Amino acid sequence: MPLTVGFDLDMTLIDPRPGMAAVMDAVAAESGHPLDGAHFAANLGPPLDMTYRGFGVPEEEIPALVDRFRALYPEIVIPATVALPGAAQALAAVRELGGTTLVVTGKYRPNAALHLAAFDWEVDHLFGELWSTGKAEALKAHGAAVYVGDHVGDVRGAKAAGAVAVGVVSGPCAADELTAEGADVVLPDLTGFPDWLRANAARLSAGGGAGSPAPR
Repeated sequence: MPLTVGFDLDMTLIDPRPGMAAVMDAVAAESGHPLDGAHFAANLGPPLDMTYRGFGVPEEEIPALVDRFRALYPEIVIPATVALPGAAQALAAVRELGGTTLVVTGKYRPNAALHLAAFDWEVDHLFGELWSTGKAEALKAHGAAVYVGDHVGDVRGAKAAGAVAVGVVSGPCAADELTAEGADVVLPDLTGFPDWLRANAARLSAGGGAGSPAPR
């Protein structure tokens, strides 16, 4: 069975926080709502509609504010985003092993595609606007053996798909939070992922599921 590995985007492969904060603050200035860009950027993961609800935005205004955020995004966020350590190498490791790469993110897909293009990262499949267990459908459809993410929502998505949940602590969730949610492996960042994947590729390709051994 070909090895298929899924990755989250924000704070797993990329760090878009400065731009994300700037866009949210711009929407706040335009709308008059008390949106906190710094808080938003420090807690990336949930989709925009949930974020706006958390800031107390009336339900009827949320669709327009989501559209406005997405419209401002390309010029502000894309150029301010950096790749996280080990991201390119993690994607390359999957290809080196003859595997398939998925990016499954809560981000608006067209903007996610702009990030991948900016770093010249080629992935086999890209899915956007999926969050937590909602990511499982895409992961299952492509037979993902592993899903890598930084948020407890990513762990839930991996577990719902029957994939090995690899957590990285480059985002808002600490190692103990990811472990408590059921992550099979927790890494400081993606720099150690290629070695872990190479060590476990044969078992994963053979259909090994959750309960992956610790990295070595």
